[in-house]
Amino acid sequence: MPAHSPPLAELGWTSFFSDQVSDAEDAGSVPVRVMAVHRGKIAVAGADIQMLIEPRIPGADAEADRPAVGDWLLLDRDTLEPIRLLQRANLFKRLAAGERQKLQVIAANVDTLFVVASCNQDFNVARIERYLVLAREVEVTPVIVLTKADLADNTETYIAKARALQPDMVVEAVNARDAQSVARLAPWCGPGQTVALLGSSGVGKSTLVNTLTGRDDIATQPVREEDGKGRHTTTVREMHRLAGGGWLMDTPGMRELQLSEVAAGIADVFDDIVQLALECRFSNCSHEREAGCSIKAAVAQGTLDPARFDRWRKLAAEESTNSASRSTRRERADLAQNAAQVAAKNHSHRSRR
Repeated sequence: MPAHSPPLAELGWTSFFSDQVSDAEDAGSVPVRVMAVHRGKIAVAGADIQMLIEPRIPGADAEADRPAVGDWLLLDRDTLEPIRLLQRANLFKRLAAGERQKLQVIAANVDTLFVVASCNQDFNVARIERYLVLAREVEVTPVIVLTKADLADNTETYIAKARALQPDMVVEAVNARDAQSVARLAPWCGPGQTVALLGSSGVGKSTLVNTLTGRDDIATQPVREEDGKGRHTTTVREMHRLAGGGWLMDTPGMRELQLSEVAAGIADVFDDIVQLALECRFSNCSHEREAGCSIKAAVAQGTLDPARFDRWRKLAAEESTNSASRSTRRERADLAQNAAQVAAKNHSHRSRR
């Protein structure tokens, strides 16, 4: 299948996806991209195809294997029924809030992640770091977008805090309602490019989507004066066409973001602390009271912000706990499935007797 068929290339189709399609599949199927995920239906688009279909894919029983916005699917050329999900270049996922910790897929095949925060009381370094961990884990370039710059008394303070999170961090402060201000984001919004938005409710994501797309049909809510927070307005995960030819994924706001299986992302975002830990005298240093602890020495010398150290410890502990819990649940599920199969075989054997 051609790697850059014009209609497909406009949707983000590249050789990464075309190389996965065999000659036989090319003859009997058509590729489509998931443009929106609704309850019970997904919207897909391809060359001369725009439709809603059932999200059922043969063999895709696990949550992570179900279609996410941005995914590429192969449909049967005659019936237009889903055949299979193509391998993803990357996948953003999280643990749902609550005790069940169900895995949720957020978006797939993203080129750039816009980490959206606002220049007001809702600016939260720890929350931004969580989004950066997600981006680094799946090797997607993050860009921190600070909204409501027009309402801030000192925008540079927020910019400095954001840039301090990682070396060479790209930060853009914009007035989400002003097209000329938002034009600073154009380098990541070109033809065939896919950007995703992540940010908590009320930071102005819907307003930003409206300006980037030149539309005004995405519902927005005013900011509450008492705490600078807004209310969540996006209810589905979907892709919007950008004026520059690219695509923007909008996702519901997430104020609670549980991390799991993102150890590499944490190590990347906090690489300075990881390097210090490697220099500790003891390999099992808890960084509390041990002699020769490089991290405690850096904190004492003022070269490491103790708040940043605390955030690293919290994220590392959370990731370890959640990953271990998911591993345990998977083991229990496998044991339960095996036990059920043995019981079924025994029952069948007794019935034949």
